[in-house]
Amino acid sequence: MEWLTVPFEVTFVQRALWGGMLVSAICALAGTWVVLRGMAFLGDAMSHGLLPGVAVAALLGGSPMVGAVVSAAVMTAGVTALGRTPKLSQDTGIGLLFVGMLSLGVIIVSRSQSFAVDLTGFLFGDVLAVRQQDLLVLAAALLAALAVSALGHRAFLALAFDARKAHTLGLRPRLAHAVLLGLLGLAIVASFHIVGTLLVLGLLIAPPAAALPWARSVRGVMVLAALTGSAATFGGLLLSWHLSTAAGATIAALAVSLFFLSHVLSALRDRRTRRDRPAASLLEAN
Repeated sequence: MEWLTVPFEVTFVQRALWGGMLVSAICALAGTWVVLRGMAFLGDAMSHGLLPGVAVAALLGGSPMVGAVVSAAVMTAGVTALGRTPKLSQDTGIGLLFVGMLSLGVIIVSRSQSFAVDLTGFLFGDVLAVRQQDLLVLAAALLAALAVSALGHRAFLALAFDARKAHTLGLRPRLAHAVLLGLLGLAIVASFHIVGTLLVLGLLIAPPAAALPWARSVRGVMVLAALTGSAATFGGLLLSWHLSTAAGATIAALAVSLFFLSHVLSALRDRRTRRDRPAASLLEAN
C-alpha cells in the first residue's frame, strides 16, 4: 500500500495530480468533439501553433500562458477564415497554418541561445512544476469550458453529425465551428505547460477515444474520458516516481495504453455478444 501512497505525500506531486485531473476534465470536454468530428490533425496543428506566442513571451520576460493564448487566437481565426475559402480544402489550410506557425516559432527561438531549456519544457511539459496559481488558472479554465460546452452542446451535436441539418435548424454551424475551435484552443493552452505540446494530444484524444465504445451518449463519453484521463494522471505519476521516468510522457503513454486496452476489451465484448446471440435465439424459439 505504501507503494501507492508514498509519492502523493509530497506536495509537488499532489499539485501535479490535481493539475492533471483538471486538465483531464478540460480535455475531455473538448477532446470528445475532436474525436467525434475527426479533428485530430487540427488539434495537433493548434498545439504546435502555440510556439511563436510562447517563444515571444519568454524572450520578452512575459507569461508563456499569455503568449499561448495569443497564438491560439491567431490559429483559431486563421482556421476559421481559411475554412470559408471554397477553393482551399480545410486540411490544406490547417497544414499551411501548422507549418507557418511552427516555422515562425523556430525562427524566433533560433534568435536566442538561452532558450533551449524553455523549449524543452514547451515540447514535453513539466507536470511536477505545477504551482498553486496554476491550479487556480486551470480551475477557471475548466469553468469556462463547462460553460461553453453546456451552452453550445446542441449546436456542437448537430455540427458533429450533420452540418446541413444544423444550418436548417438555425444553429449557425459556422459560428458553432468557431466556438468549438475556441474550446479546443482553451484545452490546449491549459494543457501545454502540464504535458507539453508534443504530448497534449495524449490527454486530448486518447481518453475520449477510449470512452467511446462504452458510453451511450456524448455526455457519457465526456464523463468517462475525464475519469480515464484522471486515472492516466494518477498511474503516470505513480509509475514515473518509481521508475524515474518523465512524468508528462508517462501520463500520455498510459492514456494511449488505456485506449488500446479499452478497444481490445470492447472487441472481446462484441465477439461474446455475437456468440451468445444465436444461443439466445434458440432458447426463445423453444
